[in-house]
Amino acid sequence: MSTSKHILPVIIISQFCCTSLWFASNGVMTDLVTNFSLSDIALGYLTSAVQFGFIMGTLVFAIFNIADRFSPSKVFFFCAVLGAFFNLRLIFENQTFYTLIGMRFLTGFFLAGIYPVGMKIATDYFDKGLGKSLGFLVGALVLGTALPHLLKDLMQGFSWKTIIISISILASFGGLLMLLFVPNGPYRKAGKKLDITICFSIFKNVKFRKAAFGYFGHMWELYTFWTFVPILLKIYENLHSNTQLNIPLLSFIIIGAGSLSCVLGGYLSVKFGPKNIAYGALFFSCICCLISPLMFQLTHQNLFIAFLLFWGMVVVADSPLFSTLVAQNVASQNKGTALTIVNCIGFAITIISIQLISNYKEITDSNAIYLLLAIGPILGLFTFSRKKVHL
Repeated sequence: MSTSKHILPVIIISQFCCTSLWFASNGVMTDLVTNFSLSDIALGYLTSAVQFGFIMGTLVFAIFNIADRFSPSKVFFFCAVLGAFFNLRLIFENQTFYTLIGMRFLTGFFLAGIYPVGMKIATDYFDKGLGKSLGFLVGALVLGTALPHLLKDLMQGFSWKTIIISISILASFGGLLMLLFVPNGPYRKAGKKLDITICFSIFKNVKFRKAAFGYFGHMWELYTFWTFVPILLKIYENLHSNTQLNIPLLSFIIIGAGSLSCVLGGYLSVKFGPKNIAYGALFFSCICCLISPLMFQLTHQNLFIAFLLFWGMVVVADSPLFSTLVAQNVASQNKGTALTIVNCIGFAITIISIQLISNYKEITDSNAIYLLLAIGPILGLFTFSRKKVHL
């Protein structure tokens, strides 16, 4: 059997390659708007389509216990190839807003077999130090999510279609790596039969429920922040007439910085415990939400960028730690289903917050709307502050 020494790097690389599918349309949004005559609100809808596809995918995967009943590496591979195919369909001519929505929905559907299944594979290989391992894994997700923005900056001389093609090739490569080099892990306990009640029964575990609700609060903010990073930079640029920002590159740096904090948080969790580090990250992220409207008034652009950079780090640092707590508080044979259903609910929450901010942005120019992002962290902190159950 393959050793864990090279298993984790392969999982990380595969996760990075495949999750680049997530924000592929965001990286070329201006080109999509121009080429297909889309409205300015297309960003929110196309992002939400991926989220909704992911939700439906995770719901199907959870109900049928896919990640627990079948080899997770094979599930990962097939979903990577299919996700890459539907992402590639964006370059076809004569697209409409609705066909683009459909392609992003299907891409999101098959991402359900990539992100949570990748975490499931990690739990099959790493029992001790799981927080550290998932820190690397979620860090790869963050970097993959940010990649389209970097490609947009680096490939300015190329057609936007080249960026989409590159991302699809990368995702297929990541899926192939997982299939070839990551067999079933030593801690894997396959689910023997279909049991749709697992999705509900796991929530009877109070420790599991507490970790899950902390994750839900975190997710309210995370993807909405990621979606609006380019817009936040553009707002600042418009407010300060002498400012010119490289928005694609800065978007990549701000979002991608979260990969470093995920890894750092994973290491710190070994010493201080995943609950304590998750609480700290969620607290600082909440503070960023609350002071965000004031930050647009900063006259020094480097201070504003530094603020967004810090926010980009703390907004996701708790993600692998919540997943660790979820995985540690459920039976081994149900870990894949547990991670998947928690992802399903968490990403459903992201649609609400993305659309809420998008719709408010259409009716007001006030930057106070970003205070709404604090709702999730506040509720998450309240859940974690309850002392009846110790994780």
